[in-house]
Amino acid sequence: MIRRRSFVQQLTFASGVAAAAVSPYVAMRMLAPDTPPNIGQHLRPPGAFGGDAAFVEACIGCGLCGEVCPPRCILFSKREGGEAVNTPYINPEIKACTLCGLCMDVCPTDALVKTPVNEIDMGIAQINRAACYPWVDKGVCGACVAICPLGARAIDYEFANMYRPVVMKDCVGCGLCVEICPEPSLPIQIVQRNNSQNEKNV
Repeated sequence: MIRRRSFVQQLTFASGVAAAAVSPYVAMRMLAPDTPPNIGQHLRPPGAFGGDAAFVEACIGCGLCGEVCPPRCILFSKREGGEAVNTPYINPEIKACTLCGLCMDVCPTDALVKTPVNEIDMGIAQINRAACYPWVDKGVCGACVAICPLGARAIDYEFANMYRPVVMKDCVGCGLCVEICPEPSLPIQIVQRNNSQNEKNV
C-alpha cells in the first residue's frame, strides 16, 4: 500500500513538472498575434458580413454552417491566434463552395447574411496565363469554364479562341475553378476583387 501511494505521488509530481515545462509554450500559442491568412486559401463562406473583422466579431463559432454544407467545404480556424479561432473559412484548393446557400440559411447570427447568388462576393478568380495550359499552348482544357455554376457571365473563353479561359466581372469567387484545375501549380486563385490583375475583371 505504501509503495502504491509512493508511486502515485511520484507520478503526480512528474505530471506537474511536465505541465510546468510546457505551459510557457501553450501560453505563447494562445497569446500569439493574428496570423494573416493566405486570402486565396482562406475564403469566408458566401454572405459573410462586412469585412473580415466584422465577420469575426459577428460569428459565434457554432459550426452549423459546416454541419449543413453538402460538399463539406467549410473548415474552421484552429489556433491562429486572436479572435478568429473556430470561425469558418473555405480553402478551394481542398474543396470549393457550390453556392448552395444552406450556410446562409442556417446561420443564427448576422455573420452570414442571406444573399442572392449573383451578389455574393467571396473574391474573384484570377488566372496566371503563364501557367494555364491553353494560354501557353500546352493542351486543351476548359475545366474551369465547364464547372462554373454561373456560366459564361463569370468565366468564358477568349473571343475567337474557344480554349483560353477569361474571368468575367460577375465571378463571385466560389473557387470551383481552383479545385478542378488540373495544372499542379494551380494557375487559378481567388483574390480580393480590388486586387485582381486580369484585364477582363472589373
